[in-house]
Amino acid sequence: MVAEVAKITKDYQQVWANCLNIIRDNIDEKNFNTWFVPIIPIGIDKTTLILQLPTHMFYEWLEEHYINLLKKVIKKELGNTGKLQYRVIMEKRTAPNVSQTIYLSSNPRNTVSNPSINVPIELYKTDNAEFPAPFVVPGIKKHKIPSNLVETYNFDNYVEGNCNRLARTAGWAIAQDPCGTSFNPFFIYSEVGLGKTHLAHAIGLQTKANFPNKTVLYINADTFYQQFIEATKTNNRNDFILYYQSIDMLIIDDIEHLGTGNKEKTQEAFFHIFNHLHLKKKQIIITSDKPPVDISGFEARLLSRFKWGLTAELTTPDFETRTKILQKKLECNGITFPDEVTTYLAARINSNTRELEGAMIAILAQASLNHRPVTEELAKEMVDKYVKSTAKHISIEYIQKIVGEYFNVSIEKINANKRDRDIVQPRQICMFFARKYAKLPYASIGSYYGGRNHATVLHACNTISDLYETDKKMKTYIDEIDKKMKI
Repeated sequence: MVAEVAKITKDYQQVWANCLNIIRDNIDEKNFNTWFVPIIPIGIDKTTLILQLPTHMFYEWLEEHYINLLKKVIKKELGNTGKLQYRVIMEKRTAPNVSQTIYLSSNPRNTVSNPSINVPIELYKTDNAEFPAPFVVPGIKKHKIPSNLVETYNFDNYVEGNCNRLARTAGWAIAQDPCGTSFNPFFIYSEVGLGKTHLAHAIGLQTKANFPNKTVLYINADTFYQQFIEATKTNNRNDFILYYQSIDMLIIDDIEHLGTGNKEKTQEAFFHIFNHLHLKKKQIIITSDKPPVDISGFEARLLSRFKWGLTAELTTPDFETRTKILQKKLECNGITFPDEVTTYLAARINSNTRELEGAMIAILAQASLNHRPVTEELAKEMVDKYVKSTAKHISIEYIQKIVGEYFNVSIEKINANKRDRDIVQPRQICMFFARKYAKLPYASIGSYYGGRNHATVLHACNTISDLYETDKKMKTYIDEIDKKMKI
């Protein structure tokens, strides 16, 4: 037994690697990459595997969604006495000049851990000079503040996918218990048109629905700046700061705009507002087109505060999610499109949801003004005319659609593990065109086709290239499909 424990202690990384191999086989690849790849094994204490998690959000998500799977893999690797211990390290402010460690039970939901084991969450010391006393003006009454929230930007209209699942889940949790989570501030970032403003509004709206007495305010950074300038001109700067310090949930959009130009005084005002709200346990939500580490033009003391809570990225939605987004937008407007039109738009426009919506509006306008039916032909015309930037890019999903229609094979079958000849050849042709147009590495292409490896994709591309030179039928296939893709 002593020798076995010594071996386990020495090989903790291999133990976790073995666990990951089992976990990978039981969940889809994107969830595996999101929730398990970032986890770092840091040791074993007898039969207790110690894992380091990047945020407390991981701890809550694993406990909620994967606890049974974790129980099985840990017991398989470490025996019936196997346990887990989580270590969550997050940068967060406590009281000035205090460095401390907080311990949480690692067994709140009957996990594999022993209830007596504690999980350290390390908090970092801060500089007392960075916490000025809040502004206090006696006798000022709290007045009604308009939220500026857009009612249609709610959670019901916010389509969930792998591109936004972490951010949406965190946002929903915040709305159920504002500032009761560790996600404060909640920093959302993405490229334009991927839904960060929609999500910010949705959190605010849901919070108002759950807590009608809470004051929620959405403000764009540019508007915040203009308000500050006006307050300075009229000698009302203190009232301006007090106004924002009275808010229960502050949502500030496009924070990167405060880092452009000469906005040092505006940043200083926001710094005081941020400190006050955070000290009073009020929720702060920030959006940006960049992560905190890449934002320029801010003082370090303010920039560091953006990293205190949870930072979540929204990525480009995949084909399935784009299809659902388009269907939701049509539904909200009481409109229906033929399935082939919806599929075409979702496959062809893969940059952001704004261009997807723009194409939808262009098609509706053209159909209404010229009394034309909504067809795939009309959709192609509008995409080529109004969405030129995406029309030049041929996505893997669009390639799958065209090849599938050509051979009368569904996309699901192309991506499945079947090796029937009538499936294998269309799949190889898809890989060939993906390499030609998508310009992705072989391994990346393989991930779209059931996780096939680099060698499989390389073999498929070489096979189709050789057949194109020697087989007239294959040459016809390739030329005709190529022409369809460029229409």
